[in-house]
Amino acid sequence: MAQLPKHRVELIGKGVTGACIALVALLVVTLVAMVAQRGIATFAVDGIDLGAFLTGTTWNPHQDDVNGMPTVGALPMISGSFAVTLLSTLFALPIAIGSAIFVVEIAPRFGRRVFQPLIELLVGIPSVVYGLIGLTVVVAWTRDMAAAAGQTITGFGIFSSAIVLAVMILPTITSLSIDALAAVPNQYREGSYALGCTRWQTVWNVVLRSAAPSLMTAVILGMTRAFGEALAVQMVVGNAIQMPTSLFTPASTLTSVLTMGMGNEAMGTVYNDVLWSLALLLLLMSLVFILIIHLIGHKGGTKRG
Repeated sequence: MAQLPKHRVELIGKGVTGACIALVALLVVTLVAMVAQRGIATFAVDGIDLGAFLTGTTWNPHQDDVNGMPTVGALPMISGSFAVTLLSTLFALPIAIGSAIFVVEIAPRFGRRVFQPLIELLVGIPSVVYGLIGLTVVVAWTRDMAAAAGQTITGFGIFSSAIVLAVMILPTITSLSIDALAAVPNQYREGSYALGCTRWQTVWNVVLRSAAPSLMTAVILGMTRAFGEALAVQMVVGNAIQMPTSLFTPASTLTSVLTMGMGNEAMGTVYNDVLWSLALLLLLMSLVFILIIHLIGHKGGTKRG
């Protein structure tokens, strides 16, 4: 069989890769356009006020307000999503950074061969399993701790959701933090040791500061993962559409409301359009997180350059 000329093989390779890139770009554009079209219909077609949607605190799409429009204040879900995301990141970040320091700086052989694979196993656990564990363990533990302190709570809420999400985003932040610390040139460490610094002084003042942009990227990716999680959060957050007044009272998030409501409303109804608006809001926030990652990466690259 005759062999194709090299230039023809290169043209075929460029064509295949170009088609793959075009397909991915088409899928992304189609997805964004579809969600945007359905989400904007709430305000352009149904007449819902955007300001009332973003700042309102009452969620009752089946009941009209004084202007004859459904009451669809999304602020409780927005607040719940950000509260769960930030708190879970605060829980996971110290453990992730400490684990990364252990793997890269303290025990690299054991860390790379044993500890890191164990951490990465958490990625393969389905969300429903995390939700079940949170429902049977975390919620019960939170309720028992409050009972021991003389308080009566259900155990559902932002606190329980944050614990579950912290475990879920821990592998992401840890793995990326390990890569960030490992990418710091050894010359930096050797220079610090030559100046008489201890290991911990070198880690704190040299390694962590040099890897700061990459560590921030790891944190933002973990927050993106937490912000978009649906099933596990729905099982432990309580799904009460109200402004969060405490970490231990039932609340709701954008994803939990979407998961509960999207399959129960007919296409084309105002309630269904409002749910698409929540999806659009969720998509926009994810795009903001991705933009922040690119800005941090560009800033870090500029400093290294």
